[in-house]
Amino acid sequence: MPCLNAASMLERGFARWAKACCRAGAQALLLLSLSMGMAQLHAQSNGVQLTDFQIERGEDGLYLNANLAFELPPSLEDALTRGMPVNFVMQATVLRERWYWYDKRTSQTERYIRISYQPLSRRWRVMQAAQPMQSSGLGVSLGASYDSLKDALQVVQKINRWKIAELGVMNTDAKQKLDFHFSLDLSQLPQALQFGNLATNDWALELHHAQRLDDAGK
Repeated sequence: MPCLNAASMLERGFARWAKACCRAGAQALLLLSLSMGMAQLHAQSNGVQLTDFQIERGEDGLYLNANLAFELPPSLEDALTRGMPVNFVMQATVLRERWYWYDKRTSQTERYIRISYQPLSRRWRVMQAAQPMQSSGLGVSLGASYDSLKDALQVVQKINRWKIAELGVMNTDAKQKLDFHFSLDLSQLPQALQFGNLATNDWALELHHAQRLDDAGK
């Protein structure tokens, strides 16, 4: 009889342990599902889509035409309306492919764009420069004002005949490609935000695109 009681107790203990494991497993699956859903939502809301990417060969160089589609996270848009400027950076790099070593960079061009809100005039200011705004100065920057944030963002999203390289970098005897990178310039944010979770996760607007130049300009 004691043996039967011990066996019964062992069986009941195992049953309770199994139920606890099932509950823990269900909770883990639920947390995993939620985290995957949040990650998918994050990718959909903060992702950058690239359309109409075209490389044009002009008389004096290579030009890029493209459209970027993205929406600003609500927290970033709120920071803009509160007076914090936001900077974007575009980088176009022409690389010559080499089978025996790393690809050789033959040209690199950058464009920096800053959007800021002016409360007194209730207008949006957009500045463009070939260097980061902190070091370029207003003398080499181009600026314009817009009535809405949507109009200001179109300056960032619409790339129209941006000269990305001189014509001399094209080499018909070598395989070449263009690496295009676009992102929110986190280095220009206030230091308190550069290392915060908000800036590194919620504001992670970024895009990388590579395209061969074999047929460019033919």
